[in-house]
Amino acid sequence: MRYLVSMLVLTGWLSSLPGAAHAQASPAIGVDEVILDNGLKVLLLKTPSPAVTFQVWYRAGARYDPPGREGLANLTADLLTYGTLRRSAVEITDELDFIGARLAVQCARDVTTLTLTVLKKDLETGLRLLADFLIEASFPPLEVERRKRFVVAQIRSKEENPGEIARDVFRAALFPRSPYGRRVNGDRDSVQAMGRNDIVEFYRARYRPNNAVLAAAGDFSHEEIVTGVNSALGPWIKGPIPEELPPPPPPTNGRTIRIQKKLAQANIVMGHAGVPRSHPDFYPLYVMNHIFGGAGLASRLADAIRNERGLAYSVQSVMNARKILGTFRIAVQTKNETAGEAMEITHREMKRLRTEEATARELRDAKDYLIGSFPLSLDTNRGVARLLTRMEYLQLGLDYVHRYPELIEEVTREDVLRTARTHLHPDRLTVVVVGDLEKIK
Repeated sequence: MRYLVSMLVLTGWLSSLPGAAHAQASPAIGVDEVILDNGLKVLLLKTPSPAVTFQVWYRAGARYDPPGREGLANLTADLLTYGTLRRSAVEITDELDFIGARLAVQCARDVTTLTLTVLKKDLETGLRLLADFLIEASFPPLEVERRKRFVVAQIRSKEENPGEIARDVFRAALFPRSPYGRRVNGDRDSVQAMGRNDIVEFYRARYRPNNAVLAAAGDFSHEEIVTGVNSALGPWIKGPIPEELPPPPPPTNGRTIRIQKKLAQANIVMGHAGVPRSHPDFYPLYVMNHIFGGAGLASRLADAIRNERGLAYSVQSVMNARKILGTFRIAVQTKNETAGEAMEITHREMKRLRTEEATARELRDAKDYLIGSFPLSLDTNRGVARLLTRMEYLQLGLDYVHRYPELIEEVTREDVLRTARTHLHPDRLTVVVVGDLEKIK
């Protein structure tokens, strides 16, 4: 792991620059943190790449959709780069193509991210584009209607996908009356009901510098990047952020939902609520999930269901720990005729995880994979910028890169057993089965 850190370490940057209300350096991994006067937090990390990647995240994810306007955050993010006060959608595309820039906008349940990669020589142009999106998005009426039709077409397509159906129904059952139970892109009725004013109001309320973090990774000097960011985004005006209400707690009882579809294979999703990212048992649970079903073909679930019995090609468990809450779910695709057997085996393996310690070999293999694969997420500027924004949003600390392998290495077999007994609930599973119910036992 130390070879990775040595690549990331920066030369010290000790002095504040004009326009920066506060600046400090983390000697552990060379990340500099700057807070502009408008409240925008900027995280900077120098890498050898000749390109520069900016990633901005805002607390503007789907969980903030108002009732009856589910999918508003997603549509706002989708339209962010389709016209500004200075440029039309065509002009934006032409300029991005001319400088060879890469642009991506993604709306998730908690946050929306905008990622822009430009060559070092086009740094000023990239920052100017970034400022246009963040400060002066115009949401032209024609583009609004066109993108609404596109999102509705996406929703229709997902409504025909059995895997998507199973996941959507699982979330809705696990988090009823909660924004976490809804689809990020909403439903057809809610999207069609949206108007341009809804989008503009959401943009003005949520897209504020004091509700965002900007990460930059690339071969730059700190002076030039902070000066450039302050010049481009300093005029971004901070404002009051709407109150953030906690979501209602998920139900503690499980249920089974069967959905009839004439399919050769059944799609099964089963699980229950999990822990938030800040939970002290996160790392033992992370290792436990890898042993149980997160390790692909090397996991217990894959051994029991796929390798030994040949019941399924795809089987996996996922522990998704968000900032506020989490989920633990298992997904299986198998023939209708073997769906019942696959579910029984899954249930049995969950119980075994609560009663038998993981072997020393299972624990060692899990640790080696989780520690060894971590540098792969940082092999591009995009990966580095993404990690920086996650470190800030989840409050992992600027020394997280150093601490991560130590946190994984500290997990013991006793920890895995204890957390499985505490946080796995095989008798309180929510189960969704999509398939030919006449053939499913």
